[in-house]
Amino acid sequence: MHTGPKAELWALSAAELASAYREGRATPADVLAAILARIERVNPSVNAVVTLDQEGAAKQARASTERFRNGAPLGPLDGIPLTVKDNILVAGLRATWGSRLYAEYVPEADEPPIDRLRAGGAIILGKTNVPEFTLQGYTDNALFGPTRNPYDLALTPGGSSGGAVAAVATGMGPIAIGTDGGGSIRRPAAHTGLVGFKPSRDMVPRGKGFPAILHDLEVIGPIARNVGDILLAMDVIGGPDWRPRAPDARAARILYIPTFSGAPVDPVIAAAVAEAAVSLAQRGHSVETAHDFDLAAPIADIWPVISETGAAWLMSLHGDRDDMIGPALAEMARNGRSYSAADYLAALDTIKAVARDFDSLFQRFDYLLTPAAAAMPWPATEVYPPTIDGQRVGPRGHAIFTPFVNALGLPALSMPAGQSADGLPIGLQLVAARGRDAELLAFTRASERSIARGGLAPDVA
Repeated sequence: MHTGPKAELWALSAAELASAYREGRATPADVLAAILARIERVNPSVNAVVTLDQEGAAKQARASTERFRNGAPLGPLDGIPLTVKDNILVAGLRATWGSRLYAEYVPEADEPPIDRLRAGGAIILGKTNVPEFTLQGYTDNALFGPTRNPYDLALTPGGSSGGAVAAVATGMGPIAIGTDGGGSIRRPAAHTGLVGFKPSRDMVPRGKGFPAILHDLEVIGPIARNVGDILLAMDVIGGPDWRPRAPDARAARILYIPTFSGAPVDPVIAAAVAEAAVSLAQRGHSVETAHDFDLAAPIADIWPVISETGAAWLMSLHGDRDDMIGPALAEMARNGRSYSAADYLAALDTIKAVARDFDSLFQRFDYLLTPAAAAMPWPATEVYPPTIDGQRVGPRGHAIFTPFVNALGLPALSMPAGQSADGLPIGLQLVAARGRDAELLAFTRASERSIARGGLAPDVA
């Protein structure tokens, strides 16, 4: 938080900006000017914002400034500048999905969460970078090149919401709207010292957008520098099932899971999350450790069936023009064509079986605590880290803790858990039962100070 009188406007949180507007200490037009200057200064280094709508943002800022002058703001995000991930449709703004297949696509209508943001007076700055079809855990593509981690420009911020987190971590808007299909909000947030929230399935209503290549596993959610701003965003984009709640006074029952099925975890991450578990126990919560945890293993086994079949189906809509996409995605599409309908249905049946196991687990525990990612950030143009803690891993080795949440439709949040000795952020993940989004956010907001706080990255320009 930047509450001092000399704080730069671009460095303020959404809640701080809203307070400044109400008290007449700043206007949305002032803030937009500061953030646009910030984008001009730092975006060339991190390559986060790939489409910028200065004219549209200025128009929205003028209208918001007038509403505050008349004492009639539209909602908690009125006048707040934010960015939108480039796989979410915003009327009149290019939506490329990181692919040459959509390089010139400009949608005519907003997806529902964007419509809600507009109706609430939010200022949409532009679109943030993604890997092609948002199917990889780093952020690079043939159209715009790699997005870089503001804590170390040689490294990736992760993916697929890499552009979104790089924008928030460098002051290019206090909130970003992203998507999470297998950890695409939570892991990048962990790699950049931010809070990333993946809502329950259907908690944020979606409408017509890009083809749903991950079935119903992908959801829209917010990224911010603190939990309070996540709550402000959910108050706008959340659907009829969203009900904000006060923190529960009783002690929470937490299952701390250091790893899944014995998979390697970077020792720096393991130590930080273990320390967070101790901190939560010291605050009076009941924390039990699961030394052997295999419930999520079937999800890892069927993940390629879902994602590769989705890539194959998408390419079938484009005449199987694999020459128009990157080699990694073309390989995914080829692999996907080898699966049968029976394979796909078996994968969905596996998800149902695992869901029953986790339903039973949540009868005993309120929250699951895990690392958000198994690896620290790796070089920006490499798809994944080949080793973790000295052991060779595959493309999803760094991502073992997040996909089960999407498969089961659960809410989960990544929040900072300190930094490594060389200053790279570490993130933990907290997961709740489906539909308990508000309880999870209330709990994490109350616990935020005792674990670690998010914030801005060191100046990169």
